Amino acid sequence: MFEKEYDVIVVGGGHAGSEAAAAAANMGSKTLLITMNLQNIAQMSCNPAMGGIAKGQIVREIDALGGYSGIVSDKTAIQFKMLNKSKGPAMWSPRVQSDRMRFAETWRLMLEQTENLDFYQEMVSGIMVEGDRVVGVKTSLGLAVRAKSVILTNGTFLNGLIHIGEKQFGGGRAGEKAATGITKDLVDLGFDAGRMKTGTPPRVDGRSLDFSKMIIQPGDDSPEKFSYLDITQPLKEQRPCHMTYTSSTVHELLKEGFDRSPMFNGAIKSLGPRYCPSIEDKINRFAHKDRHQLFVEPEGWDTVEYYVNGFSTSLPEDVQFKALRQVAGFENVKFFRPGYAIEYDYFPPTQLKHTLETKLVSGLYFAGQINGTTGYEEAASQGLMAGINAHLKVCAKDPFILKRNEAYIGVLIDDLITKGTEEPYRMFTSRAEYRTLLRQDNADFRLTPKSHAIGLATEDRLRKMDEKKEKSDNFVAFFKETSVTPEVINPILENKESAPVAQSDKMFKMFSRPNITMDDMRTIDDVERYIQEHHLDHEVLQQAEIQVKYAGYIQKEKNNADKLNRLEGIKIPENFDYNRLKSLSYEAREKLSTIKPTTVSQASRISGVSPNDISVMLVYMGR
Repeated sequence: MFEKEYDVIVVGGGHAGSEAAAAAANMGSKTLLITMNLQNIAQMSCNPAMGGIAKGQIVREIDALGGYSGIVSDKTAIQFKMLNKSKGPAMWSPRVQSDRMRFAETWRLMLEQTENLDFYQEMVSGIMVEGDRVVGVKTSLGLAVRAKSVILTNGTFLNGLIHIGEKQFGGGRAGEKAATGITKDLVDLGFDAGRMKTGTPPRVDGRSLDFSKMIIQPGDDSPEKFSYLDITQPLKEQRPCHMTYTSSTVHELLKEGFDRSPMFNGAIKSLGPRYCPSIEDKINRFAHKDRHQLFVEPEGWDTVEYYVNGFSTSLPEDVQFKALRQVAGFENVKFFRPGYAIEYDYFPPTQLKHTLETKLVSGLYFAGQINGTTGYEEAASQGLMAGINAHLKVCAKDPFILKRNEAYIGVLIDDLITKGTEEPYRMFTSRAEYRTLLRQDNADFRLTPKSHAIGLATEDRLRKMDEKKEKSDNFVAFFKETSVTPEVINPILENKESAPVAQSDKMFKMFSRPNITMDDMRTIDDVERYIQEHHLDHEVLQQAEIQVKYAGYIQKEKNNADKLNRLEGIKIPENFDYNRLKSLSYEAREKLSTIKPTTVSQASRISGVSPNDISVMLVYMGR
């Protein structure tokens, strides 16, 4: 069946694997996606949603680069919200509730329509290596499939172990078996491996819930979307979510099962996500709180299945059921399936290069939960970057690396390979030091030209971005060049309790005042006339407003990024011997020798490497 050698083999069909396969194939590599069950491509294993704080920025970046996640999210959304709208635009984060079944179906159909992409359903049980380079994979049926590069995106399947109370059974996801063999091969090659844990809540029957006892959570009045392309449209109608609370009664009932909880009786030894803890962990760590929020989320347009966000648990099913029935609106709840925890193998990501290629084996890439991350969005972005870089390596082209000031994806990958992680890594806006530059609204400006240059983003996508940028730049120039008289602007300023002006001034200066909005400026005839004559849409208006109101902050961050990027230009030789620098601290020598940073800038971000250590390196390197 597999006489030819593939350019890229992608192992695993989750969010990382799907993006990796699409990217490599779209760039021209002959690609094979091997997964244990083709019916579960891009399955939403946990919550039926995409985006959120910082995660929404990542989805927009994936879309700007030419990935599929934003398009699929738009096509299968049942609700849209722009989170953090009360804060500055650096914090705005788009999020959708998704139709779980349609999401996976849409991904499958889009992949099937992608040229250069083959599919095969089977378990990969090992990798084939000759010398220091990967040459293919082995399957559980004994097939050997050769390839110039391999991307591992195994999710929670590597020696996955599911926990429900005192019950344990192998599995990578409820109802699916674990994957075996790959971990042993990698450890035998010299890779370090570890274990992580994640969890999921019960799924319940919406027909058994009383929504009148809950607080309705509608979508935005004017919903937006993820993709910058016109092939998707904002939602015309939306399904609401609901919110309810646990109580001290619920907590007491949950505590009755603590002696049978794998989290507390020693059965689970690995760390779970700090910022998405199980309900038993929450009531144990935050004992002073007598209630916690639960979000009741529909799984799709037509299904009656609901996801109980905030009630992730591995307690015995009888304890879960008894406690959940004490939650307002859940008095008669029926379970579709109980919550569970899952432990799985991961490989500390300090063993990777910025391209996500492993340092030990040439042509072998890791993406997603195998690197210690949690979340669909984090996984998808790594898959995209691994797919891009696997293709570029096969074609003997320069790698594609995003810096920390260019994308949240750049922050994510740099954090992983420079700092590593001992608990599931989740992206937050606070992890990005340049978040004013990395807004969700300008991901296309930042990334589409870069992606088009390497052959992924289409000509149509670039043209649309150029048109939007030209319109927004021209609109900002209009504000800078056009004056407004006191008679016109003062009524607006007085209405917003802002100091009036005595003489004409540029509109840009008036618009820059914190409490003056685009809607205020549109009451000026000249502004509204310009908008209508130039056919400016919501995206252009939003972009122009941000450019006017945050011009000073944006320039300051650009200056700071430029300073840091000077250190990015100082390369460190690949086999540099840090033991020669006796003035380095012992910890710095140890960390630098292990991580092998490629630039002085990356070295400066390693935990335990001090500014003094960096000065020593700069002096030594003739700086």
